[in-house]
Amino acid sequence: MYLLGIDVGTSSIKVAVVDVNTQKSVATAQYPETEVEIKAVQPGWAEQSPEEWWENTQKAILKLTQTGFDPKKIQAIGIAYQMHGLVVVDKGQKVLRDSIIWCDSRAVALGEQAFDAIGHDKCLSDLLNSPGNFTASKLAWVKQNEPELFQNIDKIMLPGDFIAMKLSGEITTSIPALSEGIFWNFKNDKLAKAVMEHYGFSEQLIPAIQPLFSVHGKLKAEVADWLGLNAGIPISYKSGDQPNNALSLNVLKPGEVAATAGTSGVIYGVSDNLSHDPQSRVNTFAHVTYTKEEQYTGVLLCINGTGSMYRWAKNQFAAQLSYSALNQLAAKAPIGSKGLKVLPFGNGAERMLNNKYTGAQFIGIDLNLHNQSDIFRAVQEGIAFSFRYGLDIMRENGMQPKVIRAGSANLFLSEIFAQTFVDVTGVPVELYENDGSVGAALGAGIGAGIFKNPADAFTHHEVIKHYTPRNQEAYEPIYQEWKAILNKALK
Repeated sequence: MYLLGIDVGTSSIKVAVVDVNTQKSVATAQYPETEVEIKAVQPGWAEQSPEEWWENTQKAILKLTQTGFDPKKIQAIGIAYQMHGLVVVDKGQKVLRDSIIWCDSRAVALGEQAFDAIGHDKCLSDLLNSPGNFTASKLAWVKQNEPELFQNIDKIMLPGDFIAMKLSGEITTSIPALSEGIFWNFKNDKLAKAVMEHYGFSEQLIPAIQPLFSVHGKLKAEVADWLGLNAGIPISYKSGDQPNNALSLNVLKPGEVAATAGTSGVIYGVSDNLSHDPQSRVNTFAHVTYTKEEQYTGVLLCINGTGSMYRWAKNQFAAQLSYSALNQLAAKAPIGSKGLKVLPFGNGAERMLNNKYTGAQFIGIDLNLHNQSDIFRAVQEGIAFSFRYGLDIMRENGMQPKVIRAGSANLFLSEIFAQTFVDVTGVPVELYENDGSVGAALGAGIGAGIFKNPADAFTHHEVIKHYTPRNQEAYEPIYQEWKAILNKALK
């Protein structure tokens, strides 16, 4: 028996088939191989085409089904997706505009106005966040700037809801999904009336609310025939990429913490308190295991400019080299990169910096001293420093991780980055074989009742590598120098 997981990422669509008995992937595929473009019509804007996501999803699944397993044995489908993106459709389920995705900054001012109008204390106590530039504020931007289009909207969705709609014809949402859009009132455990009224939204725009682990639709016959799957397979799980990453790392209980360093960088800790950061620099959403009885939340630190910064540096300074070769190059430079410092904040306004935008910066370049090795180590160190900066904010809010779990992927494939992350934060890291599409597949098994509970889906979960602090004393003064540079840039 197999499970299919779909990960709707910013750069590509990844899919995986997981064997229920081993809980391991038997086949994976990605489409396209090159990174999907982010459309930036104006500075600070970021859009992608939902229909392109759907085309790429189909191509990825068709590529997957040619890898030798029997696709007819797939029993459930799960979806993970880039968080906070806005998809709008009319009554015929036609997409009305490109999606305004997670790193788009255009709605920051509207979110700040809503924060003031609704009241800071009320927003933080009820929503656990400021409205910021999350999905609700993105929709407000559409209402204000594209009023005719807004009038034709029947339902709003997140990216994963859209893919589920294309697979099944059904449109649903969940409490975790609504919370990440800042549509959920945690205090009253219902739709956030204050946000809806402030922005002038009808509740009819919100899809049917279902448990996250439940059947959100069944695979349509025409789609099943095209993809070589059985009609009627349930879509039994939908989650934002970071809660899904936590699920895939078996981070389910209060006190457990996950991290990822892909296009963006995230530290995500599970809490049983409805807590909030007074400045909304880190954000709290309903975790995948959130229920009215056990209100487990995910405290999320997001840094826009991590893998995106590393990719930019690669393209500008060593486009011909692989990421593996870059990591080997970085390892040749000493701790501190001979004084070269990097601020990796060039991918939109950063929430942990109070929605300020410093741009990415290289500081202290010595034309007679620094070389490629120093550049790439400095970039990795700058990213690790940004994680430390954000983790300190989480510590201020009561999150005290004793170990952080991460997938052996993206920047954590670099020993320099992984060790620097541990040395700078002072927290050991456990690496696992982990993939968002695999996590989505396991989530589908939970939602379909194939696994008895979330813990039952991780009975074969094993650590493959462990990092402990080695160079804390060497890095602490270097980090403090970097922090002083950042604070100056923020003034």
